[in-house]
Amino acid sequence: MRADIITLLPQIFEKVFDESVLGSAVKNGLINIVLHQFRDYGDGRHKTVDDTPFGGGPGMVFKPSPLVNCIRDVRKLDVPAPVIGLTPQGVPLNQNLVKELAEFDRIILVCGRYEGFDERIIHEFDFQLSIGDYVLTGGEIAAMAVIDAVSRMIPGTVGCRESVVQDSFYEGVLDHPQYTRPSNWEGLEVPSVLQEGNHALINKFRRSRSLLTTAVSRPDILASTDLSDSDKEIFQNLISPED
Repeated sequence: MRADIITLLPQIFEKVFDESVLGSAVKNGLINIVLHQFRDYGDGRHKTVDDTPFGGGPGMVFKPSPLVNCIRDVRKLDVPAPVIGLTPQGVPLNQNLVKELAEFDRIILVCGRYEGFDERIIHEFDFQLSIGDYVLTGGEIAAMAVIDAVSRMIPGTVGCRESVVQDSFYEGVLDHPQYTRPSNWEGLEVPSVLQEGNHALINKFRRSRSLLTTAVSRPDILASTDLSDSDKEIFQNLISPED
């Protein structure tokens, strides 16, 4: 996959994409991240990309021409790709959308700053995307989150495919609790079923704890998840344990 990032601050990304799993994916050619400094498209001698808002108010707003001209040029650089504006009014990022984005050969992410985009820029976006109901200083952190999440879906990025499939949200619910050695730490015991080697029981236990964790921590997710008959039986036993 190729990911083009349009930003005023390309230097922010320098270390992020060099480290850990994502850094390995870049080095191995699984994902190609290309940064574009759109100030190069700014107006006049000072390469101005923003101005005060019509109607008054605080802050500055991105001017239409510099950013739109940059977007149009970036579109032409490689295979067709969706242009995604990172904005608070965008659709919320979730795991299903991450999977869909991972199906593209290329995506283009546009990072906002200041008071946002002139509304006429938004017509250049294929859609807008939000990583949460809060305000960031700019879209760069959002772009990092999108690329990190999407890269995990690309085969070969994470060494063990099973690790990805068991991630929280991959199948609509949160991950089950995890434990490692020692089995007893400060009087807290690892559940015995995880130590006995019966993988059928381990899988059932983990699924039950995954459903329970989701019900307690994110009931909104559980309410929108299409549970299998097996899941419904497990969940029923959690509510009304058999004798």
